[in-house]
Amino acid sequence: MPSRAAITYGGHATVLIEMGEARLLTDPLLRKHLLFVLRRHSRVDRDALGRVDGVLISHLHRDHLDLASLRMIGRSVPIVAPPESAEFFAKHGFENVTELSPGETGTLAGVQVRAVEAKHGQGRMFGYGKGGAVGYVVEGPVRVYCAGDTALFPGMQGLATDLDVALLPIWGWGPSLGPGHLDPEDAARALEMLQPRFAVPVHWGTLAPLGARRMWPWLFERPAREFTEWARRLAPEVEVRVLQPGQTLQVDEA
Repeated sequence: MPSRAAITYGGHATVLIEMGEARLLTDPLLRKHLLFVLRRHSRVDRDALGRVDGVLISHLHRDHLDLASLRMIGRSVPIVAPPESAEFFAKHGFENVTELSPGETGTLAGVQVRAVEAKHGQGRMFGYGKGGAVGYVVEGPVRVYCAGDTALFPGMQGLATDLDVALLPIWGWGPSLGPGHLDPEDAARALEMLQPRFAVPVHWGTLAPLGARRMWPWLFERPAREFTEWARRLAPEVEVRVLQPGQTLQVDEA
């Protein structure tokens, strides 16, 4: 059976979702560094990335909303974003923005996108302090859940049915996690509730502070290993695919 969708990991929370003819990018961070946080891998080459038909922004923290990366993609690109964020985008020259609150559905590049609940605080230290936080379910030939940033919450149980892929954050960019995030065990517990065919861990092993390779080398391998182990125990029917930046998962229609 031919592939109906492709998931290409760009690093951190950046994922290219190809569904039909549409090419959608989540939380694009294309640069080599972000403030004092560096990419372990080289930046995402804008020309190699190719055409981007739409962008999904989960919330307005700088590691998920990087204005410089959005400018590389183009100010006219259609953006789906959380509630109370369109004014912020407009101030920075991005006016093709659709706000979606949890439960609302819109269309991005001809693909249906539904916003779903996420439990993640706003915070100002590493963010713009505006807008809410949402996840998305992208629905086409296959169904993909993009969690954005979130803590584990009971509503995940009925968040979406018949998921093909869940893009789940499993860590962050430092040696500890604050509230509003999934660690490897909690991400596997989310799999118990979501029951997708495939799980792709994101939000790990890409960004780290200067000196992290020396002080915390485990940041670059342990989260994915522990997530895989927990998933094997708690959701053995889900196939975990650990992708390195640039690698692609081809997804057939079930």
